[in-house]
Amino acid sequence: MKNLKYTILTFLFSVAAFANVSNSEKQALLALYNTTNGTEWNSTWDTNTPIDTWYGVKVENDKVVEINLPFNNLNGPLPSEIGNLTSLTKLNLGFNGLTGKVPTALSKLQNLEVLELFMNKFEGEIPAELGKLKNLKSLKLYSNKLVGNIPLSLMELTNLEELLIGSNYLTGNIPREIQALKKLKKFSVMDNKMDGEIPVEMAQLTELEELLLSSNEFTGDVPIEFINLTKINTIMVSDNKLNKEYLSVSGKNPPSLMLMESNATATMDIEKE
Repeated sequence: MKNLKYTILTFLFSVAAFANVSNSEKQALLALYNTTNGTEWNSTWDTNTPIDTWYGVKVENDKVVEINLPFNNLNGPLPSEIGNLTSLTKLNLGFNGLTGKVPTALSKLQNLEVLELFMNKFEGEIPAELGKLKNLKSLKLYSNKLVGNIPLSLMELTNLEELLIGSNYLTGNIPREIQALKKLKKFSVMDNKMDGEIPVEMAQLTELEELLLSSNEFTGDVPIEFINLTKINTIMVSDNKLNKEYLSVSGKNPPSLMLMESNATATMDIEKE
Protein backbone atom coordinates (compact mmCIF):
# COMPACT_ATOMS: atom_id res chain seq x y z
CA MET A 1 0.00 0.00 0.00
CA LYS A 2 2.86 2.38 0.83
CA ASN A 3 4.42 1.68 -2.55
CA LEU A 4 1.12 2.46 -4.25
CA LYS A 5 0.81 5.78 -2.41
CA TYR A 6 4.38 6.64 -3.32
CA THR A 7 3.74 5.85 -6.98
CA ILE A 8 0.62 8.00 -7.00
CA LEU A 9 2.39 10.91 -5.32
CA THR A 10 5.29 10.67 -7.77
CA PHE A 11 2.86 10.70 -10.69
CA LEU A 12 0.97 13.70 -9.29
CA PHE A 13 4.24 15.56 -8.76
CA SER A 14 5.31 14.89 -12.34
CA VAL A 15 1.95 16.12 -13.65
CA ALA A 16 2.20 19.25 -11.50
CA ALA A 17 5.69 19.93 -12.83
CA PHE A 18 4.32 20.21 -16.36
CA ALA A 19 0.88 21.57 -15.43
CA ASN A 20 1.64 25.16 -16.41
CA VAL A 21 3.06 24.35 -19.85
CA SER A 22 1.13 22.63 -22.63
CA ASN A 23 1.88 19.02 -23.45
CA SER A 24 2.95 20.05 -26.96
CA GLU A 25 5.59 22.43 -25.59
CA LYS A 26 6.71 19.90 -23.00
CA GLN A 27 7.24 17.28 -25.69
CA ALA A 28 9.16 19.77 -27.81
CA LEU A 29 11.54 20.52 -24.95
CA LEU A 30 12.01 16.83 -24.21
CA ALA A 31 12.70 16.17 -27.90
CA LEU A 32 15.38 18.88 -27.84
CA TYR A 33 16.86 17.33 -24.70
CA ASN A 34 16.88 13.81 -26.11
CA THR A 35 18.16 14.49 -29.63
CA THR A 36 21.00 16.73 -28.45
CA ASN A 37 22.30 14.35 -25.77
CA GLY A 38 20.87 16.27 -22.84
CA THR A 39 22.41 14.05 -20.20
CA GLU A 40 25.83 15.27 -21.34
CA TRP A 41 25.01 18.98 -21.40
CA ASN A 42 27.19 21.23 -19.29
CA SER A 43 24.08 22.38 -17.46
CA THR A 44 21.48 19.68 -17.84
CA TRP A 45 17.76 19.49 -17.00
CA ASP A 46 16.09 17.59 -14.20
CA THR A 47 12.97 16.67 -16.14
CA ASN A 48 11.12 15.83 -12.90
CA THR A 49 11.13 19.46 -11.81
CA PRO A 50 8.95 22.34 -13.05
CA ILE A 51 9.89 23.52 -16.52
CA ASP A 52 10.40 27.09 -15.39
CA THR A 53 13.33 25.83 -13.28
CA TRP A 54 15.10 24.24 -16.25
CA TYR A 55 18.38 25.87 -17.16
CA GLY A 56 18.06 28.36 -20.02
CA VAL A 57 14.28 28.11 -20.31
CA LYS A 58 12.12 31.17 -19.69
CA VAL A 59 8.39 30.73 -19.13
CA GLU A 60 5.84 33.55 -19.13
CA ASN A 61 2.09 33.12 -18.79
CA ASP A 62 2.50 29.34 -19.02
CA LYS A 63 4.31 29.65 -22.36
CA VAL A 64 7.95 28.96 -23.20
CA VAL A 65 9.18 32.30 -24.53
CA GLU A 66 12.99 31.87 -24.53
CA ILE A 67 15.58 29.11 -24.78
CA ASN A 68 19.15 30.19 -24.07
CA LEU A 69 21.63 27.31 -24.16
CA PRO A 70 24.91 28.66 -25.61
CA PHE A 71 28.18 26.95 -24.66
CA ASN A 72 26.21 24.02 -23.28
CA ASN A 73 27.58 21.01 -25.21
CA LEU A 74 24.46 20.30 -27.26
CA ASN A 75 25.34 17.65 -29.85
CA GLY A 76 23.14 16.22 -32.57
CA PRO A 77 20.34 17.51 -34.80
CA LEU A 78 17.62 19.95 -33.88
CA PRO A 79 14.29 18.08 -33.73
CA SER A 80 11.34 19.16 -35.86
CA GLU A 81 9.30 19.41 -32.64
CA ILE A 82 11.09 22.71 -32.00
CA GLY A 83 8.41 24.22 -34.24
CA ASN A 84 5.79 23.51 -31.56
CA LEU A 85 7.26 26.16 -29.26
CA THR A 86 5.14 28.79 -30.99
CA SER A 87 5.47 31.42 -28.25
CA LEU A 88 9.27 31.58 -28.49
CA THR A 89 10.68 35.06 -28.99
CA LYS A 90 14.32 34.03 -28.60
CA LEU A 91 16.25 30.86 -29.44
CA ASN A 92 19.98 30.97 -28.69
CA LEU A 93 21.87 27.72 -29.26
CA GLY A 94 25.21 29.23 -30.26
CA PHE A 95 28.61 27.67 -29.56
CA ASN A 96 27.48 24.06 -29.51
CA GLY A 97 27.89 20.97 -31.68
CA LEU A 98 24.52 20.89 -33.44
CA THR A 99 24.52 18.98 -36.73
CA GLY A 100 22.28 18.27 -39.71
CA LYS A 101 20.16 20.85 -41.49
CA VAL A 102 18.57 23.95 -40.04
CA PRO A 103 15.02 22.63 -39.58
CA THR A 104 12.30 24.18 -41.71
CA ALA A 105 9.99 23.74 -38.70
CA LEU A 106 11.52 26.91 -37.29
CA SER A 107 9.24 28.79 -39.70
CA LYS A 108 6.35 28.00 -37.35
CA LEU A 109 7.82 30.27 -34.68
CA GLN A 110 5.96 33.36 -35.81
CA ASN A 111 6.76 35.28 -32.60
CA LEU A 112 10.51 34.73 -32.91
CA GLU A 113 12.62 37.88 -32.74
CA VAL A 114 16.09 36.39 -32.18
CA LEU A 115 17.44 33.23 -33.83
CA GLU A 116 21.05 32.44 -32.93
CA LEU A 117 22.49 29.18 -34.26
CA PHE A 118 26.05 30.38 -34.85
CA MET A 119 29.21 28.37 -34.15
CA ASN A 120 27.68 24.93 -34.76
CA LYS A 121 28.00 22.30 -37.49
CA PHE A 122 24.83 22.87 -39.50
CA GLU A 123 24.98 21.81 -43.15
CA GLY A 124 22.84 22.28 -46.24
CA GLU A 125 21.18 25.47 -47.39
CA ILE A 126 19.63 28.25 -45.37
CA PRO A 127 15.92 27.32 -45.41
CA ALA A 128 13.84 29.68 -47.52
CA GLU A 129 11.08 29.06 -44.97
CA LEU A 130 12.87 31.36 -42.52
CA GLY A 131 11.45 34.19 -44.60
CA LYS A 132 8.14 33.56 -42.83
CA LEU A 133 9.52 34.85 -39.53
CA LYS A 134 8.25 38.38 -40.01
CA ASN A 135 9.07 39.49 -36.45
CA LEU A 136 12.71 38.44 -36.67
CA LYS A 137 15.18 41.14 -35.65
CA SER A 138 18.37 39.12 -35.39
CA LEU A 139 19.46 36.12 -37.49
CA LYS A 140 22.89 34.72 -36.66
CA LEU A 141 23.96 31.64 -38.59
CA TYR A 142 27.66 32.36 -38.93
CA SER A 143 30.43 29.78 -38.51
CA ASN A 144 28.59 26.70 -39.70
CA LYS A 145 28.88 24.66 -42.90
CA LEU A 146 25.99 26.19 -44.81
CA VAL A 147 25.99 26.23 -48.62
CA GLY A 148 24.00 27.72 -51.48
CA ASN A 149 22.67 31.21 -52.09
CA ILE A 150 21.13 33.67 -49.68
CA PRO A 151 17.39 32.93 -49.99
CA LEU A 152 15.46 35.80 -51.51
CA SER A 153 12.80 35.19 -48.89
CA LEU A 154 15.13 36.64 -46.24
CA MET A 155 14.80 39.97 -47.99
CA GLU A 156 11.17 40.00 -46.79
CA LEU A 157 12.24 40.14 -43.13
CA THR A 158 11.77 43.88 -42.92
CA ASN A 159 12.29 43.99 -39.14
CA LEU A 160 15.80 42.54 -39.37
CA GLU A 161 18.49 44.56 -37.62
CA GLU A 162 21.21 41.89 -37.75
CA LEU A 163 21.91 39.41 -40.55
CA LEU A 164 25.16 37.62 -39.77
CA ILE A 165 25.84 34.63 -42.01
CA GLY A 166 29.61 34.78 -42.47
CA SER A 167 32.12 31.94 -42.19
CA ASN A 168 30.11 29.40 -44.15
CA TYR A 169 30.35 28.15 -47.74
CA LEU A 170 27.69 30.39 -49.27
CA THR A 171 27.82 31.21 -52.99
CA GLY A 172 26.03 33.53 -55.39
CA ASN A 173 25.37 37.25 -55.15
CA ILE A 174 24.08 39.60 -52.51
CA PRO A 175 20.43 40.04 -53.57
CA ARG A 176 19.62 43.52 -54.81
CA GLU A 177 16.35 43.13 -52.92
CA ILE A 178 18.36 43.69 -49.74
CA GLN A 179 17.33 47.34 -50.02
CA ALA A 180 14.03 46.30 -48.41
CA LEU A 181 15.78 45.68 -45.07
CA LYS A 182 15.52 49.30 -44.01
CA LYS A 183 16.21 48.57 -40.32
CA LEU A 184 19.39 46.58 -40.95
CA LYS A 185 22.30 47.66 -38.74
CA LYS A 186 24.73 44.74 -39.11
CA PHE A 187 25.30 42.67 -42.22
CA SER A 188 28.05 40.09 -42.61
CA VAL A 189 28.79 37.52 -45.29
CA MET A 190 32.54 37.57 -44.69
CA ASP A 191 34.56 34.41 -45.29
CA ASN A 192 32.26 32.70 -47.81
CA LYS A 193 32.50 32.00 -51.54
CA MET A 194 30.15 34.70 -52.77
CA ASP A 195 30.70 36.62 -55.99
CA GLY A 196 29.26 39.28 -58.25
CA GLU A 197 29.28 43.03 -57.66
CA ILE A 198 28.41 44.71 -54.39
CA PRO A 199 24.89 45.99 -55.09
CA VAL A 200 24.49 49.76 -55.13
CA GLU A 201 21.06 49.21 -53.57
CA MET A 202 22.79 48.66 -50.24
CA ALA A 203 23.39 52.40 -50.11
CA GLN A 204 19.70 52.68 -49.19
CA LEU A 205 20.31 50.87 -45.91
CA THR A 206 20.73 54.11 -44.01
CA GLU A 207 20.74 52.45 -40.55
CA LEU A 208 23.75 50.30 -41.45
CA GLU A 209 26.55 50.38 -38.88
CA GLU A 210 28.62 47.31 -39.78
CA LEU A 211 29.22 45.88 -43.25
CA LEU A 212 31.52 42.87 -43.45
CA LEU A 213 32.12 41.51 -46.96
CA SER A 214 35.77 40.46 -46.79
CA SER A 215 37.18 37.10 -47.91
CA ASN A 216 34.84 36.37 -50.81
CA GLU A 217 35.09 36.74 -54.58
CA PHE A 218 33.23 40.01 -55.08
CA THR A 219 34.17 42.00 -58.18
CA GLY A 220 33.83 45.59 -59.38
CA ASP A 221 34.05 48.57 -57.05
CA VAL A 222 32.61 49.62 -53.73
CA PRO A 223 29.66 51.81 -54.82
CA ILE A 224 30.46 55.49 -54.39
CA GLU A 225 26.91 55.86 -53.06
CA PHE A 226 28.08 54.19 -49.84
CA ILE A 227 29.36 57.59 -48.79
CA ASN A 228 25.74 58.30 -47.82
CA LEU A 229 25.84 55.60 -45.14
CA THR A 230 26.46 58.12 -42.39
CA LYS A 231 25.95 55.71 -39.47
CA ILE A 232 28.48 53.15 -40.62
CA ASN A 233 31.50 52.63 -38.38
CA THR A 234 32.87 49.35 -39.68
CA ILE A 235 33.30 48.28 -43.29
CA MET A 236 35.51 45.44 -44.47
CA VAL A 237 35.89 44.46 -48.12
CA SER A 238 39.43 43.08 -48.22
CA ASP A 239 40.42 39.76 -49.82
CA ASN A 240 38.03 39.92 -52.74
CA LYS A 241 38.52 40.45 -56.49
CA LEU A 242 37.62 44.12 -56.50
CA ASN A 243 39.15 46.56 -58.98
CA LYS A 244 40.93 48.35 -56.12
CA GLU A 245 42.10 47.68 -52.61
CA TYR A 246 40.12 49.57 -50.00
CA LEU A 247 40.80 50.53 -46.42
CA SER A 248 39.05 48.42 -43.82
CA VAL A 249 37.51 51.01 -41.54
CA SER A 250 36.52 50.37 -37.94
CA GLY A 251 35.60 53.06 -35.46
CA LYS A 252 34.08 56.49 -35.69
CA ASN A 253 35.78 57.43 -38.95
CA PRO A 254 34.36 59.72 -41.60
CA PRO A 255 32.48 57.65 -44.22
CA SER A 256 34.75 59.03 -46.95
CA LEU A 257 37.59 56.89 -45.59
CA MET A 258 35.73 53.81 -46.73
CA LEU A 259 36.42 54.64 -50.31
CA MET A 260 40.11 55.44 -50.01
CA GLU A 261 42.41 53.26 -52.01
CA SER A 262 45.01 51.51 -49.93
CA ASN A 263 47.97 49.22 -50.44
CA ALA A 264 47.69 47.80 -46.94
CA THR A 265 44.21 46.69 -46.09
CA ALA A 266 43.49 45.52 -42.57
CA THR A 267 42.07 42.05 -42.10
CA MET A 268 39.77 40.40 -39.64
CA ASP A 269 39.54 36.68 -38.94
CA ILE A 270 36.49 36.45 -36.69
CA GLU A 271 32.88 37.46 -37.01
CA LYS A 272 31.98 40.70 -35.23
CA GLU A 273 29.11 40.62 -32.81
